[in-house]
Amino acid sequence: MSLKNMVLDRSAVLLVGVCAGAAIGFSFIGHSDSAQSTVIAASCTAAKPLGIDRTPEVAAALQCAAPAQRQLLGTLKKGDPVRVAVFGDSFGDGVAFGLQQQLTRKTGYDVLKYSQPATGFTRYKRLNLETRAAEQLGEGPIDIAVISFGANDAQGIITDKGEYAALMGPKWQDQIGIRLDRFVALLRRHHAMVYWVGLPRMRETGLDKDVGAINDFYARRMDALGVPFIDTRPVASDAKGQYAAYLNDPATGKRTLVREGDGIHMSMTGYKWITHGLSERIRGYVEATRKIDAAKTAPVAAVGQ
Repeated sequence: MSLKNMVLDRSAVLLVGVCAGAAIGFSFIGHSDSAQSTVIAASCTAAKPLGIDRTPEVAAALQCAAPAQRQLLGTLKKGDPVRVAVFGDSFGDGVAFGLQQQLTRKTGYDVLKYSQPATGFTRYKRLNLETRAAEQLGEGPIDIAVISFGANDAQGIITDKGEYAALMGPKWQDQIGIRLDRFVALLRRHHAMVYWVGLPRMRETGLDKDVGAINDFYARRMDALGVPFIDTRPVASDAKGQYAAYLNDPATGKRTLVREGDGIHMSMTGYKWITHGLSERIRGYVEATRKIDAAKTAPVAAVGQ
């Protein structure tokens, strides 16, 4: 690290320390590799010195007194693997697989698969996702949480008040929105940095329309909560933005099967593709936090040299 960056990073840490309680939220709607961040609220404006990398994950690591940052700092100080918990349905199973292939134990990560097929936020009579997640997590901390639900949510529900709510109607959005808020709040009580992975295009036209509407609703809700939403549609679609079972490998140009035969799930290769950008972002967040910790403990004398 250059002396200039060391000074700037050290200044950022000191400024973060005096801005306790403030928070910065971000939304990332679009391609996981190309989406631009939008600062929703930035009370700690002093914690943005020139020369600091302002990627979303670096910005998250610089949140003033952020529980997620403190949790990850503790994990890194102890030399423990960074714990990444994945919640979802059968698509979430694939997301967990993709992350496990790229965030390996050898490189200091432990990806925990807490997903379960045939579940969703509209299926609480079958399985209450909040109760299940609380049981899975227990009292243990997690550093990063990844959520991916949706395909099973393309249906109406009976609300907690016993009323029927049609898919995407006002009552449906109110009820599901409350469940989403509580689920994210649960993960944040475990001091996790939270991400949401959206669904790709579906082959069947009706399901694609419903899933697209659900995707957009979840994206807006995550935006309001300051949770990064990873839109997988651009990376898993053809040049016209439509469903495609085969796509050209960007590295080799080779025609590659990226979807399963059901027209819903990705292939194993496809899951690695759609989680590649997220893996890089998680690494960026971890390395940014590691860099902050290194700057915090650097000798003060170095600043004046």
